[in-house]
Amino acid sequence: METVYERCCGLDIHKRTVVACLLTPGPGGRPTKAIRTFGTMTEELLALADWLAAADCTHVAMEATGVYWQPIWNLLEDRFSLLLANARHIKAVPGRKTDVRDCEWLADLLRHGLLQGSVVPARPQRELRELTRYRTALVGERSAEVNRLQKTLEGANIKLAAVATDTLGKSGRAMLEALVDGSLPPAAMADLAKGRMREKIPQLEQALAGGFAAHQRFLVARQLAHIDGLDALIAEVSAEIAARLRAADDAVAAGTAEGRDEEGKGQPARPFEDAIARLDTIPGVGQRTAEILVAELGLDLGRFPTPGHLASWAGMCPGNHESAGKRQSGRTRKGNQALRAALVEAAQGAGRARRTYLGAQFRRLAARRGKKKAAVAVGHTILIIVYHLLTEGGVYQDLGPQYFDERDRQRVERRLVHRLEALGYTVALEPAAA
Repeated sequence: METVYERCCGLDIHKRTVVACLLTPGPGGRPTKAIRTFGTMTEELLALADWLAAADCTHVAMEATGVYWQPIWNLLEDRFSLLLANARHIKAVPGRKTDVRDCEWLADLLRHGLLQGSVVPARPQRELRELTRYRTALVGERSAEVNRLQKTLEGANIKLAAVATDTLGKSGRAMLEALVDGSLPPAAMADLAKGRMREKIPQLEQALAGGFAAHQRFLVARQLAHIDGLDALIAEVSAEIAARLRAADDAVAAGTAEGRDEEGKGQPARPFEDAIARLDTIPGVGQRTAEILVAELGLDLGRFPTPGHLASWAGMCPGNHESAGKRQSGRTRKGNQALRAALVEAAQGAGRARRTYLGAQFRRLAARRGKKKAAVAVGHTILIIVYHLLTEGGVYQDLGPQYFDERDRQRVERRLVHRLEALGYTVALEPAAA
């Protein structure tokens, strides 16, 4: 078999150890193997890098095992050509699995060019990803705490959520703090309503007349404090994300001003700000979702030849499982889970829009396939839109809610006429005046 890389190494990574198999040219064309085990402390990983550099190793392959590969990648990426392999794609023969055999198998596959690397962006984008994913986790934690607060209120028969749309809005928050204080009667607490909520004062008075015990007062006070702490933390992380994006734009603008960016002629001076503003024009995609898209995808999508490649990488398209000419399953693959979650959330938001193409697509699919599959399908459409906006420029142009009807107008007319005739009507269609 053809040798692609003569001096290469395979790493089997664990929490405390890294087993390395170094392949170098040997007599008679056969490779010479050198196997060593290193610890995962920084000093030991630097010793691994020095050992590989002393042997003139050029390429290093490792498995994507949890997060253990990340510090090794950070330390080695400036000195070697690295390749991160999907563990599912390189499984060894059952019954022959040891740490030594795993690193030998990786090295052998790499030597012959049989490994397909995963997408690993540059360090600034990886750091931005960590920030956006942490913020997403905080937002989920806040939602869980809000649900716990609502559960406590229901246990006390406080039906504030049945009257107020947002129990943590200005009016709802004032009433909750009055409940915790315990010094006001229901009528006085209802009178704390502001704006349009004052129209519901009689209903609020009934909703706030519950059995609010001392332990529930204690719980609600702590839950409100926890939510406030999470809000402050989310704001801090959002500010850090915005600062990093501004710094990246400032660096690009400075490079353009000094004439160093010859290949960037015609490109916006502040590409990140421009990309987020254009992505924000898509229904269902707000500032926060746009930042997640930029962090997960980056601005250069050249590694994806077509939108279909991007959708497959993200896990936003049907999978293939066919045997004996029969299609077994169309289940989507895992892909980039952070990106997938953001796209599905954006699709659910777009599905609530009434006069948009994405809203019409969501309702059309939800009627036949259910809301969950409709959300994945609309998320796929949003990802395709994102691909074109980031690669071709411009802003989102909505096709309108009537696009699907206008696409095959005669078929829609026949279907509707047939339904009316089935109900016993005689139908004659006459075009309306322009």
